[in-house]
Amino acid sequence: MSTANPAVTTGSRRMPEKRRAIARAASTVFGREGYTRASVDAIASEAGVSKRTIYNHFGDKEKLFLSVALETAGELTEIIAGLADRHLHKIVDLEADLTAFAVDRAKAVLAAGEHYALGRTIRAEAGNIPPDVLAAWLAAGPLASQRDLADHLTRLASQSLLTLDDPDLAATHFTLLTFSGAADQSFYGAVPISDAALHTTVTTGVQAFLRLYPRP
Repeated sequence: MSTANPAVTTGSRRMPEKRRAIARAASTVFGREGYTRASVDAIASEAGVSKRTIYNHFGDKEKLFLSVALETAGELTEIIAGLADRHLHKIVDLEADLTAFAVDRAKAVLAAGEHYALGRTIRAEAGNIPPDVLAAWLAAGPLASQRDLADHLTRLASQSLLTLDDPDLAATHFTLLTFSGAADQSFYGAVPISDAALHTTVTTGVQAFLRLYPRP
């Protein structure tokens, strides 16, 4: 059973070219075929390398999946954190700024292509993915984004813009109200969602959130 290793979280820009090619191919194949069905043979063919080369770089299929899962989760988490800083660092109009963040976050995640395809694979095959791999992906991706959002909400509460007792729960509610509906409508990014549908989902979700967590 593998464990999270900082060595496998190295960003793709610092990987040797052959290792980058394998990681890109693995992301494509895992996203297309799922964790269980994806084979090292298919990944090797996609990358244009031998199976032995994959084993030399990553050890086995489980470690390869962990590596690409952590890398893609980290990249998407970084994008979301940047959007949160842009929209929530300085509030001009709370409802408008929360809405703009939620719209941009949903668009970024749902348009993330192979990055999000891997997330769909993890959600669909959670029962077949080794528990330590699943836990490491959650920590690097969804949970990291939720913690970052909770920090922003805590700061907004300190500015008397929100009333909240549990920032982590508030962050969960915000995501459920402004993102989960859009994710469901798009089958987690597999099919397009119109801008109008996305804006409706986000706008009503933000309004509901502000009723749950009003100004003091």
